[in-house]
Amino acid sequence: MAASLPELLDQVRELLRQKRYSLRTEEAYTYWIRGFIRFHERRHPRELGKEEVERFLDFLASERSVSASTQNQAKAALRFFYKEVLGIELPGLGDVGQATRPKKLPLVLTRDETAQVLARLEGTHQLIGKLLYGSGLRLLEACRLRVRDVDFAQRQILVRGGKGLKDRVTMLAEKLVLPLSRHLEGVKALHEQDLAEGYGAVYLPFALEREYPAGEREWGWQYVFPAVHRSNATHTDGSRRHHVGEQGVQRAVRQAVRSANLAKPVTPHTLRHSFATHLLQDGYDIRTVQELMGHKDVKTTMIYTHVLNGGPRAVISPFDRLG
Repeated sequence: MAASLPELLDQVRELLRQKRYSLRTEEAYTYWIRGFIRFHERRHPRELGKEEVERFLDFLASERSVSASTQNQAKAALRFFYKEVLGIELPGLGDVGQATRPKKLPLVLTRDETAQVLARLEGTHQLIGKLLYGSGLRLLEACRLRVRDVDFAQRQILVRGGKGLKDRVTMLAEKLVLPLSRHLEGVKALHEQDLAEGYGAVYLPFALEREYPAGEREWGWQYVFPAVHRSNATHTDGSRRHHVGEQGVQRAVRQAVRSANLAKPVTPHTLRHSFATHLLQDGYDIRTVQELMGHKDVKTTMIYTHVLNGGPRAVISPFDRLG
């Protein structure tokens, strides 16, 4: 083939970084492109076209039973690959066996259940959990939060490059100001220790690493929730301190739910759902909640009104009206 698989994937990574896609998107896109090429027995992608792409996507839906969102991600990756790397348009893709997206309401905790779960978390995991519920952050948004984006004076948090690479501003709960301030004192001491040992750099988003080389060691760019140990970043040189991992928070929440004896499939994202629902219960208008959640379409936010309506619980059974 004209270019090896590693060379093609390197081109994909370079273009994704130029276009300011997130590291997570980069990992996902290269995963699906690699899978597509291997599915077609390593034939060069220029020898393949719309029919082969549809066959791969149909395989994902029918044989791998992936979710609709996963199949759409694979489709987006291949469209990007063909258009941006190979310069080939893939029109249509309408004959793909579409994975079904189940329609379901989000799981929401009561205020008492929320308090029980948060009380059973500890340390950094508890502080992250409180931010998910108190500010409506997604888990990855909380893990990636930078010091400079926490505005104690204005009681707000700037979420940079959230879902869809969009920035938004959300609230910082008054009750979190003191514990978060104290947490950052410890983080700053850790950062100063790293600097003294010749380290202290973090990964800067997008092209800032080239444009602002001194920024990687500045206090404002450090992660609010740094990892315990330094490590070699995925596509940078040298040992750096990355942010805390999502899996540790997920495990801690599962343990807290078990400890609280809640028979619900609660995840960290449940705390974000509960944030939105409880705001609506408190009488805040749906547009405000949409803005705080960072939803592109108000229809996404409106799903929480269905939770508020109570479903069958809001209807009185005729049996209960019998004398």
